[in-house]
Parts: sequence; C-alpha cells; structure tokens
Amino acid sequence: MGLIAIVAISRRGPVLLDVEGGAVVRQAVFRSTVTASGEVVAARYADIGSSVMGRIVALPVREGDRVEAGQVLARIDAVQAESEAAGAQAQVDALAADARATAEAVRVASAELEAATARAADAEQQRARRESLYQAGLIPAAEYESTRAAAEAAQAAVVSARATVERAREAEAAAARRSAQARAQRRSAEDRLSKTAIISPMAGIVSRLQVREGEMVVVGIQNQPGTTLMTVSDLADIDAEVKVAEADVLRVAAGQPATVTLEALPGRTFRGAVIEIGASALPVTGTAAAAREFRVVIRLADADPGLRPGLTCDAEIVTSERTNVLTVPLQSVVLRPAPDDGTDRSGVFVIEGDRAVFTPVTTGVIGGLDIAVTGLDEGRSLVVGPYQVLRDLQDGTRVRVRGGRE
Repeated sequence: MGLIAIVAISRRGPVLLDVEGGAVVRQAVFRSTVTASGEVVAARYADIGSSVMGRIVALPVREGDRVEAGQVLARIDAVQAESEAAGAQAQVDALAADARATAEAVRVASAELEAATARAADAEQQRARRESLYQAGLIPAAEYESTRAAAEAAQAAVVSARATVERAREAEAAAARRSAQARAQRRSAEDRLSKTAIISPMAGIVSRLQVREGEMVVVGIQNQPGTTLMTVSDLADIDAEVKVAEADVLRVAAGQPATVTLEALPGRTFRGAVIEIGASALPVTGTAAAAREFRVVIRLADADPGLRPGLTCDAEIVTSERTNVLTVPLQSVVLRPAPDDGTDRSGVFVIEGDRAVFTPVTTGVIGGLDIAVTGLDEGRSLVVGPYQVLRDLQDGTRVRVRGGRE
C-alpha cells in the first residue's frame, strides 16, 4: 500500500503552496492619508458659568437666540449680594468720617505742637537773659530760678505736644488702613453683585442651554466643576475637532488639506485644512489601557451656515502626496534577514514561474492599503497573502496562485 501511495504522489507532481497574487501598480497620484473621527465645533465659543452661587431668577435667552457682546444672558438672585454691598458702603462711609476726625486731630495736635515750641523758645530766651542778669548780681536767685522753671515747663509741654501728634498720626494711619480695607471689601461686594448678572463675552448664538429659570447654580471648586449655564458660539467659522491616534499624529502637520464628512449630511464633503495639533495626548477615560489620541483641529473652508456644534464627523487628512509612483499592497511587504549580516530588510516575494523569490525593496509613504516602493518593475506579479503564508514563506518556495493552474 505504501508503494502505491508513493507512486500516486509522484504521478501528481510536486506539491505547490497556494498563495494570493497581486501586481506592482503605477499610480499617477498617490496620497498618504490619516483618518479620524470627532465633532463639529465653533471656531470661537465660550462655556458660560457663574462666579457666584445662587438661584437663577431671570433667563431672558433661549437656545438658538443670537446675542451680542455685553448682553445679559441670565440673572442670579442678588438679594444677599445687594445687602453685602450696602453694608460695605455703610462701613466705608463710617470709616471715612473716622478718618476725617483723626486727620483733624492731627491738624490740631500739630498746631498745639507749633505753639508749644514757640512758647518753649520764648521761655528759653527769658531764662538766658535772666541767667546773665543773675550772674551780674542784678536780680535775685529766686527770680532766676522761677524763669528757669518756666523754661523747663515749656520744654516739657513741647515733648507732651509732640507725643500727642505722634499718637494722632498713628490713629490717622490706623483709620486709613481700616478705610482702605473697607473700600476693598466694598469693591469685593460690588464685584459679587455685578456678577449676579451673567454677561455674554462675545457675539454669537446660544448653541447650548443647560439650565432653566429657578435652578440653583454652584461655583466650581477643586476637583468639582461648577455649573455651566450655556454655551455661546460664534458660527462665522466652523472647525472639526478630531482625535488622531498616536501612531498617525506625527505625520500630521498644520496646513495639510483635509476632507470632512458628516453623518447628518450624507453625500456631502467639506474641504478644510489642519490649523492646530495637540501638544499632549488627550486624557484616557477608564482604567483599561488604551492607545493615546491627540486633538487635531481642522478649519472648514466652505462650511454650511446650517452646521451646528456637536454634529459627529469623519475626517481624512492628506499627509503626503506623490505623483507617478509604483505601489504594492501593504500586506505584501515583509521583513527577512539579510544573508551577509542578518539584519532585517524590507522586501516582497516576486513570482517567477512557480517560485516565490524574495526581492528587497525601498518603501515610501503609505496610502490606505498600499505602499510606495522602489526596486521593482511595473506589472511584476507578487505574493500578497494570505498573512499566515507570508509570515513563514521562504525564498524559492514553489507556489501556485490561488485559482490558477499548477
């Protein structure tokens, strides 16, 4: 039986490895692209929050309304803020009166010091004259001693008046500090009062309204965002914000052309160009390890006025463009060790007769499922799959293109 099987196999001929075939193709224009998904956003927009906590007592705008810069978008209950502002103003007024009183006390004390100084100078002159007369024996000692005591008393009055001036000035400085503090508190209270009116920072459309009249709003604190009341968007320019995988982001550069499509408008495409590339990866949500993504912004050149922020979109960014290049299917390029030094080199398996011959190539840009190469002739037949066969295929292996003849 074994002899019969050997004879049967020999009559059938050698066994050929089935492969999928392809060819080297010349393309007039070959583009390398990066695809990504994201959403439509306004080029300029502002998420409106509140700097004070309270209840919304007025909400004069609705989603879709056009607003102007400086327009009141909402009002927060201002009763407490008004009370604080009134109290702060009353404190400022009281301390201003106190400051005026201490300033007047300084003026009076300074005048008293000047008068005491003048009296001390006069008394000193009297003492000096009386001393001369006393030394000449023209006046009794009692008269001289009386004059000297008066001069010393006048000098003591100067010291006392000077101390009074210093105390008055210290009181004035303290009053000035209290007054300045009260004015600062008033400014703070007035600022809180002014912030109960939510003002639009720009002209645009209320593209999202997230609150209703009567709701409470809170101020953001560490690790806890505050209430976002609404979003105002300037729809004069529209962008597409997409997330590009880390494997592709280094090929993206500002100014590269892009094509954007939207699910909401099937069959339509929008031209654009890259205007911004994120400098760092976007935060990863969840605990599972995932590939990082980078934010890329595309400015649409011919945006439809009917586009609205939040619409999902897909973008194709042209990162490179070549003309008149030879390409092969990307999966046909494999790595094999060089015979001289064993280092990996890129190449393809060219079909010569019934054998697959490894041929080194120089690869270029990748576009979709194809890759640009040099080192091959146009039209050459290649082994392009399946992957399990290409992974282990060796130079010189006898092959048969699937669907062909032995």
